[in-house]
Amino acid sequence: MTDPIYAIGDIHGQLHELQRALSLIERDGGPEARIVFLGDYTDRGPDSRGVLDRLVQGQKAGSPWTFIKGNHDRMFEWFMQDYPRHEAYLPINLYWLHERLGGDTTLASYGVEFTSRNRMLAVHRAAREAVPQDHLDFLANLDLSFQTDDLFFCHAGIRPGVPLDKQDEEDLLWIRGEFHDETAPHPKLIVHGHTPISAARHYGNRINLDSGAGYGERLSVAVFEGRESWLLTDDGRVPLTP
Repeated sequence: MTDPIYAIGDIHGQLHELQRALSLIERDGGPEARIVFLGDYTDRGPDSRGVLDRLVQGQKAGSPWTFIKGNHDRMFEWFMQDYPRHEAYLPINLYWLHERLGGDTTLASYGVEFTSRNRMLAVHRAAREAVPQDHLDFLANLDLSFQTDDLFFCHAGIRPGVPLDKQDEEDLLWIRGEFHDETAPHPKLIVHGHTPISAARHYGNRINLDSGAGYGERLSVAVFEGRESWLLTDDGRVPLTP
């Protein structure tokens, strides 16, 4: 029998939903359950700092957890560098601190205020003083993907037709259209987040676990045994099938 592996969708600063998800997993698989987090830990929700505190705590305790990098995590990481970097995938009128992306709420969780009247240099300096080094280290060392014999975990998806070991970082963090439109089987079942939908869904060749926690909806948690999958709910496992 294959040992179960659990996956948690985009958290987006929702600490209470993260705690609920971890409780569901512990109830189903015990305290040493293997978990893959699909990225986007910060932005939009009210407690990005609390989310990173909890994840770093689990990492330091040696929990068997794997952390995938999301595009929002990279935007946060890039902003915190000596000289902030802008994400080229964004429209020219958007930037990480824009309310649509939620970097402003992330900094607020660290006690850093951002308004349109603040100078970016002052905000950056305050953020560098407020964000703990272990949070910066966590962001800098996130994985781009993780795979088993049957499953390939990433944040956004893959570029169809490209071998899994040749996937580009930009696609793993940002891809949508070409990946979503592909109906043919991939080399493995792709488990991802990035694109919020009303409920987690199995498409046959991929599973999307981003159920909109960044917009106040419930965080989705799935459990896999080989290619078989279930959603975890307060009432136990519910089959997740195409």
